[in-house]
Amino acid sequence: MKIGNVEISSAALLAPLAGITDKAFRQVCRSFGAGYCETEMVSAKALSFSDKKSFELMDIADDEHPCGIQLFGSEPDIIASSAKLAVNAGADIIDINMGCPAPKIANNGSGSALMKKPRLCGEIVYAVKNSVDIPVTVKIRKGFDDEHINAVEVASVCADNGADAVIVHGRTRQQYYSGACDLDIIKAVKNAVSVPVIGNGDIRDVRSAEKMISYTGCDAVMVARAALGNPWIFRTLSDYFDKGIITPPPSAEDKLRIMREHIELVCSYKGEHMGMLQSRKQLAWYFKGFKGAASFRNEAGRVSTLSDMYELIDRVLEVNG
Repeated sequence: MKIGNVEISSAALLAPLAGITDKAFRQVCRSFGAGYCETEMVSAKALSFSDKKSFELMDIADDEHPCGIQLFGSEPDIIASSAKLAVNAGADIIDINMGCPAPKIANNGSGSALMKKPRLCGEIVYAVKNSVDIPVTVKIRKGFDDEHINAVEVASVCADNGADAVIVHGRTRQQYYSGACDLDIIKAVKNAVSVPVIGNGDIRDVRSAEKMISYTGCDAVMVARAALGNPWIFRTLSDYFDKGIITPPPSAEDKLRIMREHIELVCSYKGEHMGMLQSRKQLAWYFKGFKGAASFRNEAGRVSTLSDMYELIDRVLEVNG
């Protein structure tokens, strides 16, 4: 698949997740075959005020290209000017968030609130497209609520205004992440636009990914929550789509090694204190499926140093050896 002039090597992509898809996590997922990753969403308005933390979110490692920077906002001129800053930061693609359901985002007219204003969606895409020379994509939802299912309209408006691809989460903002992902709406968007369409929602394994692609005709899938503590899902999906084989999951020892290397990478970027605080949730996700997981997840919530983590890993191995 190509998004504009950017070649995407795999049909399994990492979805942007606030507070999760930092540089270290993206690098780990890329190492397992994720064809493309995006940063956590970045406030266009904050960038316009030179907010340091927002600029830090756009830090991209040399080995994770192609990588997109996702921006959110509701003012076309501000998003367009911030897109230039994202290009300077190394973005290969600019993605515009039109699907975040969080109240603090939607209540300010950004994220999924844009689904209520298709014309504004088009104006934003047009402004960004005319301010940068890299591909521009949009991430939308099925609609704002059950009374306003308009993903096809929004996708069409965005494509008409220059969007190079459309990412569709098959739920409304009203649903947040509950209920089932609607494959029919992703299929309808795919049939309505000529640019690549990427399906998002309920991708957990080979079966769900294959079902989405075969049913909707979408060009790729975005993996979100299923990648938490499970970055090797991208190897599983890539091997299936590229080679037709089902790769077995890593051993318990390999899972813990991957976890250790992931958290060490986080600490190398953020310092041990902050890195460990922010990695507690990552540790908890990695322990899923282990014997004694509930107890280990509880312990993960108290680790504060790498030594704490190493000791915890030793205990997990003792129980799961």
